[in-house]
Amino acid sequence: MAWIETVPYEDADGKLKTLYDRVKGPDNNVDNIMMMHSLRPHTMEGHMAIYKYVLHHSGNTVPKWFLETLGVWVSSLNRCGYCVEHHFSGLQRLLQDDEKAAGIRAAIEARDIDQAPLDDRQKLAMKYARQLTKNPAGISESTVAGLRSAGYSDGEILEINQVSAYFSYANRTVLGLGCSTDGDILGLSPNKSDDPDDWNHA
Repeated sequence: MAWIETVPYEDADGKLKTLYDRVKGPDNNVDNIMMMHSLRPHTMEGHMAIYKYVLHHSGNTVPKWFLETLGVWVSSLNRCGYCVEHHFSGLQRLLQDDEKAAGIRAAIEARDIDQAPLDDRQKLAMKYARQLTKNPAGISESTVAGLRSAGYSDGEILEINQVSAYFSYANRTVLGLGCSTDGDILGLSPNKSDDPDDWNHA
């Protein structure tokens, strides 16, 4: 499951057990990406806080399915299969349109966002996420102005930025420590967006 030692749920105690109980899903399942942090529980706490606040918060106005799409896109660009599979499952569940989800995934895998079943504004956000992932220093004020001209508010631009940045962090956690999907339940997420402190995966 990983290239470093991890502590399984049944062996956890103290702060780690408390955090596992906050993030677990059905049958005490803890996503492997969270178990990567088990030797330093405080880093799990930081990871979950930013994940919940950036992607699963009622203060966001960009649709959650599209934020998940950005996450799948960034993860694919970073060749992080773990996050692609987890978050594509979440995208499918939220979108409730298997044909559209399949079209999005095909465009992502082909690296051809223009072919994705997304509107022009969403495609522009995907291109911003690609540049932030592959060439962040190449982004200029005019890049952000283009998102604004397309109809995104500055708050929504921040959401797009933060989700894209978060996924590069998560991808590097996974890829740098050898995290696999073995034993994971794909597509679960902390869905109670009106309660930022509820991290339970359902």
